[in-house]
Amino acid sequence: MATYVLIHGAAVDSWYWGPLAAELRDRGHDVVAPDLPCEDESAGLAQYTDAVVAAIGGRTELVVVAHSFGGFTGPLVCDRVPVQLLVLLQAQVPAPGESPGAWWGNTGYGPARQEADRNRGVADGAGEDVLSLVLHDTPAELAAEFVAAHQRSQAPAPFGEPWPLDAWPEVETRFLLAADDRFFPADFVRGTVTDRLGFRPDEMRGDHCPMLGHPKELAERLEAYRTGL
Repeated sequence: MATYVLIHGAAVDSWYWGPLAAELRDRGHDVVAPDLPCEDESAGLAQYTDAVVAAIGGRTELVVVAHSFGGFTGPLVCDRVPVQLLVLLQAQVPAPGESPGAWWGNTGYGPARQEADRNRGVADGAGEDVLSLVLHDTPAELAAEFVAAHQRSQAPAPFGEPWPLDAWPEVETRFLLAADDRFFPADFVRGTVTDRLGFRPDEMRGDHCPMLGHPKELAERLEAYRTGL
């Protein structure tokens, strides 16, 4: 039995991991999905990492799955506790010393996003909201619940901090790209992952939150990574 440690992104809670957690538990695994202190004005990346490590407790056989902004926290967890596998799911990939706030400009996100928007006929994101940008491939009832009850305020504290590691932790790492995401467009993600991790990401269906739209496929992908170690 493995323990899957699921790290959510910015300005949300851990609710959106529910369908994936159910799939993993049905396969006999333990799941840890803590809420990070994203509303705490004093909490930075160290406190985010502390929250995950505290939730892990004494569990072993760890597979860490980090989504979106969770990509800044996932590797820090791997630097603190023994982890068998780190899976970045449509995640930001930090560089040593880079703050989350600087990541957007350093990776060329703005121009890449503008080009992707133009290619699908949307001028500079005009008229986009969380449903059309982030949850367009999510079942309508789950998308509505997400918007109504599970968005949170995001304190700015982590975004000004340099990422503290000198190098990527020594942990097996995979990247799984959600190919239909409009927020982090596929071409942008492919380039960023190749440049920063030195390999091309794997790809699956889904918008920015494939754990809601395609939890079974995502569980199968994660299990294939784990058993293939």
